[in-house]
Amino acid sequence: MNETDVVIIGAGHNGLTCAAYLAGAGLRVEVVERRDVVGGAAVTEEFYPGFSNSVAAYTVSLLNPKVMADLKLAEHGLRIVERRAQNFLPAPDGSCLLTGEGRTRASLERLSRRDAASLQGFNRRLEEIADVLRALVLRAPPNLAQGFGANAIRESFNAVGTANILRKLSLEQQRSLLDLFTRSAGEMLDEVFESDLVKALFGFDAIVGNYASPYSAGSAYVMLHHAFGEVNGKKGVWGHAIGGMGAITQAMARAARAAGAEIRLDAGVREVIVERDRAVGVILDDGDTIRARYVASNVNPKLLYTRLVPSEALPDDFLARIRHWRNASGTFRMNVALSALPSFTALPGDGDHLTAGIIIAPSLAYMDRAWQDARDHGWSREPVMELLIPSTLDDTLCPKGAHVASLFCQHVAPQLPEGRSWDDHREEVADLMIATVDGYAPGFAASVLGRQILSPLDLERQFGLLGGDIFHGALTLNQLFSARPMLGHADYRGPVKRLYHCGSGAHPGGGVTGAPGHNAARVILADHRALFG
Repeated sequence: MNETDVVIIGAGHNGLTCAAYLAGAGLRVEVVERRDVVGGAAVTEEFYPGFSNSVAAYTVSLLNPKVMADLKLAEHGLRIVERRAQNFLPAPDGSCLLTGEGRTRASLERLSRRDAASLQGFNRRLEEIADVLRALVLRAPPNLAQGFGANAIRESFNAVGTANILRKLSLEQQRSLLDLFTRSAGEMLDEVFESDLVKALFGFDAIVGNYASPYSAGSAYVMLHHAFGEVNGKKGVWGHAIGGMGAITQAMARAARAAGAEIRLDAGVREVIVERDRAVGVILDDGDTIRARYVASNVNPKLLYTRLVPSEALPDDFLARIRHWRNASGTFRMNVALSALPSFTALPGDGDHLTAGIIIAPSLAYMDRAWQDARDHGWSREPVMELLIPSTLDDTLCPKGAHVASLFCQHVAPQLPEGRSWDDHREEVADLMIATVDGYAPGFAASVLGRQILSPLDLERQFGLLGGDIFHGALTLNQLFSARPMLGHADYRGPVKRLYHCGSGAHPGGGVTGAPGHNAARVILADHRALFG
């Protein structure tokens, strides 16, 4: 039996972030990870001889600048480069949209002069709201507390602080914020733009990791969530970590170890130990026990409370609700080794557009049909896809002259209808995804040397992403902010004393941000000081 101050379940990026902060503050920290590598879904692995790529998480923008600075990730080897172009959207009719610094307006004017004139105002309104909400990312949201006492007083001050941040928004901006939290992205985009490709540019962000139509209520918030990002101090920009997403978590692991944290691999957790209504440690799959003053969980809340915490330790109403925690990304993930770069009919040959996020989804109607088809059939027969070719920015991933590509594919049903298994259909759907790209870039299929396939079931088995949910829970209004993961537990504290949430199932939600890990560490340290001075 080992003893420590804090045991953290899961060495994903948030667990490592939490560990680095806690160890840096002087606590003894042990991180336990089921897999044989740190990083959770942000890992780089060789998937075909000589070819490596980011396995699941695949691009950088949301990683919080404060977390990067505090953990000194650059000093621990992390280097992030910007895409030379941001997004490229080819259309079946041969038209396209190419966005990025110095590119967007000229490309857009060829599609719609009216939209070119409207874009700056729309971006400005979105950015103004994102700027204010960025201030909420690294603080716990107001938490509902029963009765009157220390918790209620603390949360009253927290609510006032949050209100002061939101007060920076003008009345019209507050109206826009309400729209973004409650309306569909499709409705809002239809009101501003006329070009299908412009609407698709923003509409794609509304359905990334969101098993929904862009016309589903609340999808506008998902669009806003993806506007929080920045790379190297530039807001709204996306980039690539040299060495893949695993470079981020390897740097985090070095930061945590340098601060004094221990990380144990091949150490899955079988059970959280609860004694006298308090979490006091974990039992590992091999039977080892780690006793701790605090337990922090970096796993999906539903997985934590339905598989690891004894049901008798939980309030009945809490357990009933967490069993219905919605997990749904509609995600099918692939990595492919390529003998050559693709050439798109809409913009043939090599160029900066191949460093961009290449979005295959030419209209909101196309995205809506893809979602409906997945609900009825199990997967979209005309899928939505983002294709990235990170080897255009990073020559460490594959042999010279060859390339690797990431395919983030939607929509697919997390569970197939009629009791079918993803194990029986993964190859068929992978063929469809390759063929879809080939339809826009003839010859792509012939250039594929090897491929890695991750269905929703594979993502769940390999990374603990229930239903393939990349966010550890859908970003819907009833699972956001003070309701993430549940009203009364938005302060990173679970219903069992000294059990904390440090993963993406806590505010501010999914993406490779480090924010939940940062925020949970602050709460644990505050509780530790209150208990022990």
